[in-house]
Amino acid sequence: MEAIVNDEATISDIKKCEAVYNAELSKGVVTTTSQFQYAWCLVRSKYANDMKKGVALLEELSHAGHPQLKRDCYYYLAIGNYRLKEYTQALKYVRKVKEMEPSNRQAIDLESLIKKKMNQEGLVGMAIVGGAALAISGLIGAGIALSKK
Repeated sequence: MEAIVNDEATISDIKKCEAVYNAELSKGVVTTTSQFQYAWCLVRSKYANDMKKGVALLEELSHAGHPQLKRDCYYYLAIGNYRLKEYTQALKYVRKVKEMEPSNRQAIDLESLIKKKMNQEGLVGMAIVGGAALAISGLIGAGIALSKK
């Protein structure tokens, strides 16, 4: 699963999908296939702004009526948000896939990966807060000791 979420699109793939998308956009009609492929390339970019644009395009597509398209959009929205370190959003979307297909192995594996990352990030966050609290209390203690002299 980590190979899937860490897969990066090449610049040439992004440009190729962007050209198709923009050509259709200039004609006033973008097909769901073109928008989906472009969004998927952007989500796999190494640049956060591209990923955000890809997420926005997928969110727009996820409102379409076709269940398979919704499921695919939700899955790739989960991956895009994971890559952006928006783990709560990623979890929300992967759970939507699981609501549609409770036994979807990719969604189950992705949910586990997201939860694992959330736990790691939480522990790191708590360690930083704990370290800062320790440093502050040390400074306060030193200040009190100096003020008593």
